[in-house]
Amino acid sequence: MKRWSNWVLLLLVAVLAALPLVLVKDSEFGGSDGAAEEAIKEVAPGYEPWFQPLLEPPGGETESLLFAVQAALGAGFIGYAIGLYRGRLNNSKEQ
Repeated sequence: MKRWSNWVLLLLVAVLAALPLVLVKDSEFGGSDGAAEEAIKEVAPGYEPWFQPLLEPPGGETESLLFAVQAALGAGFIGYAIGLYRGRLNNSKEQ
């Protein structure tokens, strides 16, 4: 039962993450990169970037989604590591 509840929770998190991308039409989810670019243009209008991105995502939503996936993977890795070391600690105490 516990195994199924974990998968259901994971599916629910994925649906909650994707739901705004599907329901909110014609939206622009801006990030800090866009805000920084606007601030630089305001302060120094003649500024030229040092380089151009190698790959440009098709929209702001995609960029936000990739950032969220990156954050989720990082959190999953950290949670796994904490659980692994906690399990090892508990196992060594039992022996």
